[in-house]
Amino acid sequence: MKDEELRAWAYLSAVAEPPCAPLIALVDDVGAVAAAAAIKQRAVPSAHRRVLVPTEARAAVDRSAQDLETCERIGARLVTRDDADWPAWQLLALDRADTAARGGAPLALWVRGPRTCAEIADSSLALIGSRAASSYGDYVAGQMAGQLADHGWSVISGGAYGIDGAAHRGALAAGGCTAAVLACGIDRDYPTGHAQLLREIAQEGLVVTEYAPGTAAAKHRFLTRNRLVAALASGVIVVEAGRRSGAANTAAWAKRIGRPLGAVPGPVTSATSVGTNAIIAEGDATLVVDGAAAIALASPDGHDARPESRRRPTDGLRDEQKQVLEALPARGGLTVDEIAFVSGISVDEVLRSLASLELAGFVDGSGGTWQLVRG
Repeated sequence: MKDEELRAWAYLSAVAEPPCAPLIALVDDVGAVAAAAAIKQRAVPSAHRRVLVPTEARAAVDRSAQDLETCERIGARLVTRDDADWPAWQLLALDRADTAARGGAPLALWVRGPRTCAEIADSSLALIGSRAASSYGDYVAGQMAGQLADHGWSVISGGAYGIDGAAHRGALAAGGCTAAVLACGIDRDYPTGHAQLLREIAQEGLVVTEYAPGTAAAKHRFLTRNRLVAALASGVIVVEAGRRSGAANTAAWAKRIGRPLGAVPGPVTSATSVGTNAIIAEGDATLVVDGAAAIALASPDGHDARPESRRRPTDGLRDEQKQVLEALPARGGLTVDEIAFVSGISVDEVLRSLASLELAGFVDGSGGTWQLVRG
């Protein structure tokens, strides 16, 4: 993309509070460069006069160059509707949503991380819930996220305290992929207490927002953000939530755009499970107890396009080699005789296995004993 076009997209992404259907219509009609010029000059085609109102307050402010420089500095990028990475199929449901309910697809997405938007959106589930989560909710969210990761599914959430954080951590701990959808600029870590977690997500998965750099988090932006969490996922699972919460809003979006909705039942004495128990009892959500049930909800036909379970580095090893690896402690090392004793394999087979494992980078015997190599 040419610099002029990229700057036009950056300007447009900040000129109106998203979602802004009239702005998207103008860009679709005349292109990003012409749309940016028309808005700045307040001279849009007559068929698009409606766009002048939502862009009035910010039209004269062009921070596109600074925003793109910020992106480059923090390793982020701007993904537009013209990019191959744009998750058009997943966001199509938002284009058809009720705009009175702040629906509609985003104009562009600011992202940070090695994954692509399309990659994240394919075979993914949103795990959401209360910020004031109980130990039960944290445990269930972490376990379910790990199970989804083990089966090659991405975990999407909002990066918040409570269930969101537990879901992200569970996916990362299992070596899986997770995405955090923010209600602020891509250069801001919100909440600040999750700055390290968001950095880890950006290293392994993706941090996503429709808000330009420098945009502060605000209540209405969380509610607007929730539609993206629901749309980017193949299904939404409410792990733990009160009767009225942001999670309930995301669940409502899932129903509005036709995403499968599940919920985890909780103790009847717990205030943080009132919401989940209610939507199950009222028939709005399917009861879900683990990752397998969540996957079955999102892909009842088996989802032939779903990637196979995540391949582990040890999947190609012989059984004897795996037994040798399992015999080695997490810290420290063992001699060949000790490995043979722990694994129950002959010394000769242990030696053969160690030789191939060392070549493959799994073990190191340079210190006099054999130790695991931590990747």
